Amino acid sequence: MKILTVLTYYRPHTSGLTIYAERLARAFARRGHQVTVMTTHYDPSLPPEEIMDGVRVIRVPVMARVSKGVLAPTFGLVATKLVAQHDVVQLHLPQFDAPGVALRARLFGRPAVLTYHCDVQLPMGVFNRFVNFVVDFQNDMAGRLANHIVTYTQDYADNSPFLSRYKSKLTPILPPVELPSPLPMGVSAFACEHHIDVRKPVIGMAARFASEKGVEVLLDALPVILEKYPKAQVLFAGTYQDVMGEQDYSARLMPRIREYEVQGHWTFLGNLDPVQMAAFYPNLDVLTVPSLNSTEAFGLVQIEAMMSGVPCVPSALPGVRRPVQMHGMGLVSQIGDSASLAESILGVLDNPGKYRGDLDAIKKSYDPDSIAQEYEKLFQRLMK
Repeated sequence: MKILTVLTYYRPHTSGLTIYAERLARAFARRGHQVTVMTTHYDPSLPPEEIMDGVRVIRVPVMARVSKGVLAPTFGLVATKLVAQHDVVQLHLPQFDAPGVALRARLFGRPAVLTYHCDVQLPMGVFNRFVNFVVDFQNDMAGRLANHIVTYTQDYADNSPFLSRYKSKLTPILPPVELPSPLPMGVSAFACEHHIDVRKPVIGMAARFASEKGVEVLLDALPVILEKYPKAQVLFAGTYQDVMGEQDYSARLMPRIREYEVQGHWTFLGNLDPVQMAAFYPNLDVLTVPSLNSTEAFGLVQIEAMMSGVPCVPSALPGVRRPVQMHGMGLVSQIGDSASLAESILGVLDNPGKYRGDLDAIKKSYDPDSIAQEYEKLFQRLMK
């Protein structure tokens, strides 16, 4: 099968969406499919075309940026050529260009499947309201033109204004999650490198430093946590400097975080590769995902942590709460409520044995090969 995957950003850009797309594309390629990823040339230092893990990646030139999106005038031209050459088109939303690609799939008689990752909710402001309107309109057009839509969980679908309009062509498929084994002595070496004292509770957060991720909720919860565990430490894995569109947010929170850094209660790790992430998780006592809005639909890092035996404390957002509810490894806190987050984190730290799960079953449920098979069944049904 010739599969065309289309999305705005692809690896090495780091986000839950790009990691999902990469894992699925690689799984398709390993299963013998011819996979092409069409994306934007957002970073001029990257080649316009290359083969990555058996996947052909084509990057379309970018003329300008608009908020967190890009303008690529030749995207439609390239899409016309590639859609005609493939058997099925898989689009990752949110994506400005999705309606045009889905229309081309209709014209060429190719099934178009949308993988819907999250609703978009930019911060308040006149320009951001306009961007939200445009994105919502484009998503709706893509939804109308697509043959089918995939989302992570029924819980998220039931609470999404977009997905609730397309119940008749919607299938929940769990996301692909994989984590390499840490290198020999890798976990202890990671702890040594980042001055982690395994005797004190370590709270992990793995995300971009962005307003929707709820960093300030964890910040506000820390004083309560430190009252009971005075040596507690936060390890923050992910981009935290010069995050696109988050300069004001960073400037507001960094003075408080710097104080905790000096006291040894907060450590920024920056972006970690998969092997480093595999060493990061076992050093944690709990991982938190205190996200604030529906731009977070699941929190893939929760599954990675659970695969490493680490319980989680997410917020009660639809979809985000499901990993803990399904696997019993952690507690759910109220959205944007620092007192609830502190209580839930302390609840896990006080009773770690209570939140152990079936790690083998979790790994099997999210194995990329199994997820690719679910997509294959859907593609084959639509092609008939």
